[in-house]
Amino acid sequence: MRRNTCVLFIAALATGTGAKACDLCSVYNVNAAEGTRNKGFSLSLAEQFTYFGTLQEDGREVANPTHQYLNSSISQVVPGYTFNDWVSVQVSLPIVYREFERPEGFAIDRGHESGIGDLSLLGVFTPVRVEHMHSTFNWAVFGGVKFPTGDSDRLKEELNEVEVPGAPESGIHGHDLALGSGSYDGIVGTAIYARYQRAFFRAAVNYSIRSRGDFGYRYDNDLTWSGGPGAFIILNEDWTASLQFVVSGEDKGLDHFRGERAEDTGITSVYLGPQFNVTWSDKLSAELGVDVPVLLENTALQMVPDYRVRGAITYRF
Repeated sequence: MRRNTCVLFIAALATGTGAKACDLCSVYNVNAAEGTRNKGFSLSLAEQFTYFGTLQEDGREVANPTHQYLNSSISQVVPGYTFNDWVSVQVSLPIVYREFERPEGFAIDRGHESGIGDLSLLGVFTPVRVEHMHSTFNWAVFGGVKFPTGDSDRLKEELNEVEVPGAPESGIHGHDLALGSGSYDGIVGTAIYARYQRAFFRAAVNYSIRSRGDFGYRYDNDLTWSGGPGAFIILNEDWTASLQFVVSGEDKGLDHFRGERAEDTGITSVYLGPQFNVTWSDKLSAELGVDVPVLLENTALQMVPDYRVRGAITYRF
């Protein structure tokens, strides 16, 4: 049976989002973990929109009298190359647009930030590949580096933040709006894909190892994960369609700024949602998913996500 079970795993990367690190993502095209053997070039395009409209303090929702919010749109351009059954590489370039409204003293600050984020280079190695007509099991490991290509100027706000007595406090800060971190960071992770008949399970874990960036700011190391069971609704020689139940999450500690901890940057989150996948021949694959938070434990005062919508498409040349 000729088929392509390509997946686009969207994993968090340290690219200048502070406690909202899970918002700005890099597409890890770990096709090797799902049995794709097509040698040659590929191009992936991905989009994730996240709406931050809830204000929380230490994990509890609080009043938002100024209606502050953050809309974040992250587009990814991901060219890649597969050398053989075991090794592939990819480059991921995020293009970011953020629109926000927040209090600044007794005034309201409205604006937006846009531009490229921090570029990443990733290598994928598949040490285990077992494939039969009715079953598959593959395991991949990946690693790489993130480069400081995004604009980090918004981090300057951390130098002169001052609370005005009696004024509403903002849950959106410079580390939330910066397009880049100004740091070189490491990326390591692993992914598995298992299938029996029409049922499958996929999962991946990613760990970002961060260094000190611009203005003496260091985003904390970040653990993100995603996975869940699914089933093929349609499975034939020309095309496939499948539905997956995805559980994803993130665990991130406090950032450091000039030797001190940034109290409003830690978060532990869990999301649930469906994901619909389609493939056509061995050339084209696409996915669309929605994530709703079921657990958001944050530190201090932060804007937290209400939902996120993500989609991606990959073409193999």
